[in-house]
Amino acid sequence: MKNNIDLNKLCPVIKGKLSSSSNNNIPVIISYKSDRKIKEGRISSLSNRLTLELPIINGCACEMSTESILKLTADPDVEFISYDSKVFAVMDVARKTIGADYSLNTGYTGKNVTVAIIDTGVAPHADLIYPTNRIIGFKDFVNNQSKFYDDNGHGTHCAGILAGNGYSSKGKYKGIAPEANILSIKVLDENGNGSTSDILSTVQWIINNKEAYKTRIINFSLGAIAQYKERRDPLVKAANRAIDNNLIVVAAVGNSGPMRNTVLSPATSRYVISVGAENDRSKLYAENEIIADFSSRGPTLDRIRKPDLIAPGVDIMSLSNKNLSGYTTLSGTSMSAPMISGAAALLLNENPNYNHFDIKKKLLNACSRIKASSYEQGAGVLDIRRIFS
Repeated sequence: MKNNIDLNKLCPVIKGKLSSSSNNNIPVIISYKSDRKIKEGRISSLSNRLTLELPIINGCACEMSTESILKLTADPDVEFISYDSKVFAVMDVARKTIGADYSLNTGYTGKNVTVAIIDTGVAPHADLIYPTNRIIGFKDFVNNQSKFYDDNGHGTHCAGILAGNGYSSKGKYKGIAPEANILSIKVLDENGNGSTSDILSTVQWIINNKEAYKTRIINFSLGAIAQYKERRDPLVKAANRAIDNNLIVVAAVGNSGPMRNTVLSPATSRYVISVGAENDRSKLYAENEIIADFSSRGPTLDRIRKPDLIAPGVDIMSLSNKNLSGYTTLSGTSMSAPMISGAAALLLNENPNYNHFDIKKKLLNACSRIKASSYEQGAGVLDIRRIFS
């Protein structure tokens, strides 16, 4: 058996743990080759606990000892074994309150377009439930609650940027698509943390239920450290599968700047619409927009230029989860991504038949470049005035 061990099937984190004298169980995600079936009997014999089946990547999640993991690499049907990494909300820090209105001055409002927000949940803020409740669905992968809530605030803030109607502010803090519907998926806990395997289950659930909620867009204001190239990255595989199922996928690149090569997964996917943050609030650059210092930079491990584009991400005023008619400011690429998701919802009002690649092309063509490298800004800042010109 030892002669058949293939260390190339292991991610760097697991390889690092092999050097430890400990043989404790660790959480892993096992991906099988696309034309092979999961061998549940084989997994059960090596694992104390099979936690999740993950058909979206033709795999499963479980806990295994390092010894068992090594044995499993000898299975010719196993493609890759990755560590079940932590996923986290890509939020920076709360900043000084500003008055900002990023709603589009068009006849489109995102009406009848459903956006799935994979995050910490969404609180029943007045700007989302009055005069009509537009939180049309809720799925809780953390605490299995049936009534929608947000015990962190991150998801609610993102939902407001995307779809808040400004009810409590008399229109002042209106979101990009103020009549869009929200499908809230709670997969991050009260601290904004979750696991890769839970995100994979979430994306599968969205795909399976997309007709019931008329879901067209997925917003990822979260991510995990990109440890491997696209073809082996579970989150990238899931995001790409969603695109294959006619969903539009938008993801924040993360807040690990200003260093290069810091884009989070699944924003590392060449197909996903990956969003960085600009700082249009800097007093030092009154006339010039600059890249937010925290915004992650490309390229990816596959040398792909990322982000695809940028949007404001500093001191963004949006909904509070504590005061359900109040507002708060947050900064981060998490705040930039729902602006782009909102713009995608407006484009679907223009033409419901647009697919992911149609939307991506139109968004990138509506960007204006600033004084920054392509690995910082991609195509540039989305100019909302140019989208429908």
